Amino acid sequence: MSNDSGSGGVQSVDRAISVLEILSRRGEAGVSEVAAEIDVHKSTAFRLLGALEARGLVEQAEDRGKYRLGFGIIRLAGGVNTQMDLGRRSRPVCQRLAEEIGETVNIAVLRSSYAVNLDQVRGPSAVTTFNWVGQLTPLHATSSGKVLLAHVEDKQRAKLLSERPLERLTDRTITDVAELEKQLAEIRKAGYAYCLEELEDGLNAMAAPIRSYHGDVVAAVSVSGPAYRFSAERMHQLASVLIGGADEISGRLGYAD
Repeated sequence: MSNDSGSGGVQSVDRAISVLEILSRRGEAGVSEVAAEIDVHKSTAFRLLGALEARGLVEQAEDRGKYRLGFGIIRLAGGVNTQMDLGRRSRPVCQRLAEEIGETVNIAVLRSSYAVNLDQVRGPSAVTTFNWVGQLTPLHATSSGKVLLAHVEDKQRAKLLSERPLERLTDRTITDVAELEKQLAEIRKAGYAYCLEELEDGLNAMAAPIRSYHGDVVAAVSVSGPAYRFSAERMHQLASVLIGGADEISGRLGYAD
């Protein structure tokens, strides 16, 4: 499937998904049965099954002519479960933080070279605010992104920062890698990150890391608000409140410092 391009590649992906759905519904199926259901030649069905088997998404049953879903499916589902569990366990804390601080609270995770927001709670002061849920935001210009960047392995961080130039989004966006690396080191030491109108003019934000059971940083909890109200001074005053909330969420995920 990796050699396909354009509409052919999309068709191969669609067929592969259909194969997984067939095996989910039937439990087991042979090459001929799969080929008949997706209306392709047996050789095409065999190639699809082979590609999925190589990724662990399907496996051959004891009857060598049959295929069934593999344990790779559980690995993929685990990613969804982790995100759902993170959202469920963090929401009560986010609601309290939004109420206490009075601004919008978000939970974000690292996906590819972006921070993607999974959940959002609006504070009482946020009469109208943008819905960040599902939005991909740049790592270098957001408080959540900086927290996530600061805690990945050095090799991964170097790769993320070298993939493309750091885009200037406002006059205050950090676009120099060395300067950003210096700030990331300070973030690791301080336990939180902040952005002063680096993503959008008039928008400030701060974030703290959320850790998994094993102690790895798996997400960031952030608070954002208008610069005239959520000033640098106010953010620094509230840093301990946010860090405490992040630690509580980490504890809900099983982390014990």
